Amino acid sequence: MDEIKEYGQTDLNNNSRHKKIHLLNIIGEIEGHENVASGTKATKYEHVLPQLAQVEDDAETDGLLVILNTVGGDVECGLAIAEMISGLSKPTVSLVLGGSHSIGVPLAVSTDYSFIVKTGTMVIHPVRMNGLFIGVPQTYDYFKKIQERINSFILDHCDIKEQKLMELMMETEVMTKDVGSILVGKEAVNEGIINEIGSLKDAIKKLYELIDKKS
Repeated sequence: MDEIKEYGQTDLNNNSRHKKIHLLNIIGEIEGHENVASGTKATKYEHVLPQLAQVEDDAETDGLLVILNTVGGDVECGLAIAEMISGLSKPTVSLVLGGSHSIGVPLAVSTDYSFIVKTGTMVIHPVRMNGLFIGVPQTYDYFKKIQERINSFILDHCDIKEQKLMELMMETEVMTKDVGSILVGKEAVNEGIINEIGSLKDAIKKLYELIDKKS
């Protein structure tokens, strides 16, 4: 219970299958090198990275199930988590509940297979920065490099085409006072970002299939 309360993690043990799945929740805002505002629900990357290392090293853990309901957050740290998930040798499945916005998109596609519920949403938009920054060409070049890294990861881990991804990212008529697109459930599947519409039972079933196939 303490692991669930403090870190949003637990292990799912199926005695009939003799399999052990690690459950990772990525919820709220992804907290990076700075603490988020008091009272804000957050997933701390310094908690997640050790969990993923443990999943990889634990011989008794057979797979990873990632549950997402996130508004996004720190780009560098979110991408670091996505890279670690994609680099696991254990089978992995993700399920988008509620939403997986901004840097949550790379996280959702970082697994071997991905699901989204019918009412789930994904927000795709260019990199945004809050606070004070220096308005010089070097700053914009830096933003561009970050965006290229995010785009490259997404394109490498799902079936969406680069031109379509850029169209969704730069859409000006969908999001009020902002640039980008909102994809709901089936739209994310149709665009090639998410593999399938499904619920928790579908995600767990698929993960067991991947584990059995790997065994």
